[in-house]
Amino acid sequence: MFEIIATSYLQVFAVILPALALSLITLGATGAGLSTKRTAMAVAVVATIFGVWYALVVVLAKAGFLMPPVKFTDPPYALMPLLGGAALLWALGRLTHTGRLILGNLDHVHLISIQSLRLMGGLFLVGWAMGVLPWQFALPAGVGDITAGIAAIQATRAAHRGDANAEQLIRRASIIGLLDFVVAVSLGIVTSPGVLQLMAFDKPNIINAYPLALFPMFIVPIFIAFQLFSLQALRRATPQTVAA
Repeated sequence: MFEIIATSYLQVFAVILPALALSLITLGATGAGLSTKRTAMAVAVVATIFGVWYALVVVLAKAGFLMPPVKFTDPPYALMPLLGGAALLWALGRLTHTGRLILGNLDHVHLISIQSLRLMGGLFLVGWAMGVLPWQFALPAGVGDITAGIAAIQATRAAHRGDANAEQLIRRASIIGLLDFVVAVSLGIVTSPGVLQLMAFDKPNIINAYPLALFPMFIVPIFIAFQLFSLQALRRATPQTVAA
């Protein structure tokens, strides 16, 4: 039963989250004054990356290729989509001229608002309640995601209203969000079958198996990239525009 619920749940968010990211790209490109062709190209490139990335994660996860290493000498395949995906999105946003223009024209409200979807991590608590996930992972990861989502909602509302403490709340939400990722990923490793498993031997974690693998391998990297973009926006002075 939980697998059916998790599959449907994650497939929905695997569409909503990239769609929201693509909407923000379009919004930033419009604010930067990019041409329709250039905007369409930027959206198409990222959409293609999302599509190929999702398909690969599904295939590899179903094949069991993304499980934690069994030996210390085994490559950490499980971390490659997580860290590599976040790094790729960050590079597209910060190391390309088009990416910088787009991000430069997205304000705090846009960049932090996407983190409100972190509430979706409540699925871990459902998995724990149904006896599928170990509490050592599900409880801190689920509560952490919900806390990060609430913090993002508070920061988004403050930024939208122009509150004096908006930047402080955005910074707090970003710190909470990044710490949650560190805790969840670390606990995911030590509760999953493999050389680094230290707990939950009676109920090993299945976070790296399909469909839950979509969390760390596809959804989390997108959140991480936008978390970094949000922090970068705090240091931004004025919006950028295309040179005439």
